[in-house]
Amino acid sequence: MKAAVYDNPGPPAVLKYADVPDPACGPDDVLISVEAISIEGGDLINRRLTPQQPSWIVGYAAAGTIVAIGANVRDRAVGEKVAAFDMQGSHAELWAVPAVRTWLVPEGLELPQAASLTISFATAYHCVVTKGGLGADETVLIQAAAGGVGLAAVQLARERGATIIAVASGSQRQPRLIELGASHVIDRLKQDVVSEVLRLTDGKGADLVVDPVGSTLQASLAALAAEGRLVFVGNAGGGDLAVDLWQPMQNNQTLHGVFMGPLFGQPAVKKTVDELLDAAAAKRLEVVIDRVFPLRDAAKAHEYAETAKPLGRVVMIP
Repeated sequence: MKAAVYDNPGPPAVLKYADVPDPACGPDDVLISVEAISIEGGDLINRRLTPQQPSWIVGYAAAGTIVAIGANVRDRAVGEKVAAFDMQGSHAELWAVPAVRTWLVPEGLELPQAASLTISFATAYHCVVTKGGLGADETVLIQAAAGGVGLAAVQLARERGATIIAVASGSQRQPRLIELGASHVIDRLKQDVVSEVLRLTDGKGADLVVDPVGSTLQASLAALAAEGRLVFVGNAGGGDLAVDLWQPMQNNQTLHGVFMGPLFGQPAVKKTVDELLDAAAAKRLEVVIDRVFPLRDAAKAHEYAETAKPLGRVVMIP
């Protein structure tokens, strides 16, 4: 099969489009003929920083058609369309994934959207609802609101009836974020985020902050209301995650860390993903895709995802 592989970590140019052996379908796996690949933030970080064995296939998320099932699998069948998550291997024509890390794609949902939903919307749900406990009478600040997790968080916060302050770079993103549910959009290139949040909340600050950036944590804390909640997820900014904890202690604030990888096998999380897929198929939620590349151009796709500040997910098609 063809796959995007790398031998040593580094910039997008380390990715090569190459022939590699087909993956083996283990007894608890399904083998997927991949039809859409979502480039996730973790894929970019792994490719930049993580040494692996030669011809390593990066990638967390994809969707496609099951072409084989393992001997122990009872709830999947050849021919079914599924979205899948695993810790590596999605950047390829074939992908062997544990069956428990797959979800049936409902009628009415295209595979690029299904591939892009599992991680971004499940992560956003965990941040906004499960850990964040966002209420209708509260204000939420969403950092990096134009990214995959941010766009999902905006829509889920809209469904909760909250007031949403979205942070993005560039005024051209404002109309789309407002359309998806943001009450206010702060252009971080032109405005001071903390000052604007305090102005918009009459000095109180946001009840909940969702921060997928990492390097903005200190600003997120400064924009957080007393007794508020900060949920930090990932490190898309690639900076130092160290923060001064004296302020949150004095203000009785709560900090929640979220890393979804180990959680996808939990029954509650699996059920949430099923519900999110159904909501997207029913057009209650929108999975925003910025651009689609062929898999053979994986290096260009990673370069675009890393530098172009896309609005939503970047997808590859084998």
